[in-house]
Amino acid sequence: MKYTQLGRTGLKVSRLVLGTMNFGPQTDEADSHAIMDAALDAGINYFDTANVYGWGENKGRTEEIIGTWFDQGGDRRDRTVLATKVYGNMAADGEVWPNHDRLSAVNIRRAVEASLKRLRTDYIDIYQFHHIDRRTPFEEIWQAIDVLIQQGKILYAGSSNFPGYKIAQANEAAARRGAVGLVSEQCLYNLAERRAEMEVIPAAQEYGLGVIPWSPLHGGLLGGVLRKESTGKRRASGRSADALANTSVRAQVQAYEDLLDKHGIEPGEAALAWLLTRPGVTGPIVGPRTAEQLQSALRAVELELSEEVRAGLDEIFPGPGPSPEAFAW
Repeated sequence: MKYTQLGRTGLKVSRLVLGTMNFGPQTDEADSHAIMDAALDAGINYFDTANVYGWGENKGRTEEIIGTWFDQGGDRRDRTVLATKVYGNMAADGEVWPNHDRLSAVNIRRAVEASLKRLRTDYIDIYQFHHIDRRTPFEEIWQAIDVLIQQGKILYAGSSNFPGYKIAQANEAAARRGAVGLVSEQCLYNLAERRAEMEVIPAAQEYGLGVIPWSPLHGGLLGGVLRKESTGKRRASGRSADALANTSVRAQVQAYEDLLDKHGIEPGEAALAWLLTRPGVTGPIVGPRTAEQLQSALRAVELELSEEVRAGLDEIFPGPGPSPEAFAW
């Protein structure tokens, strides 16, 4: 495994991030534990989750699975850089009650205590805001975070799904308090969805945030979906099925798979390897449902894409260009 610094911090993290969203809803506890063991054995030390994972009536279940894994000992917790998120409503399904979501000081305090209990740990390495909260000023958010850092319950704060201007607002507000501010941003970023290059990634680089792309295969669209359809292995579903209904997108994906077939490269591994070449990217989140999918992701770390392949990928999936020149001149 290769490692890098997380943004401007001294924290060293793996170039792949283990996403755990499937743990519980799609992968049972025993298999989830096996995947986490395999990831740690392979050198992945950065694990990402969220308080709402498990979804529906099982919100919090994913954190519980990670907690029971930590309880097995073997320095699992000490070897793991643990990131979780706050924002989503954690009240019981159907229950309408104020202050159980978003980023008020009261909800941040409530949410972190609940996550620590489910995760069976006394601290969280990176506590992330899952979405922007237009109702709560950053001064209040940072006051709550400062208290948690002083208490030793969290070490760093990060963001997820923030636009560039909110990254700037957040870190300017933190600077006025003499605080570190955001150290990472998780954003939707992959070959098929490159809008983050316009504002989010430049803002993250300017303020020293590590960029953590989520959905690196764009819901399976970049994982060899057409090949799998043609061989009967798996039909597209969700985001990839919706995208393939567009004939121009289908043509793009076909050209993508043809290019990689020509060079003998697996599509999913190429999509991850491409992200690892992008400026500002710390590492993409991979969310394996099985041990086999984890092994495929690990191969991407060693995959070096030739200039010819990278140029071909840019031709098929062109980026938006630099900001503001792309839209101003």
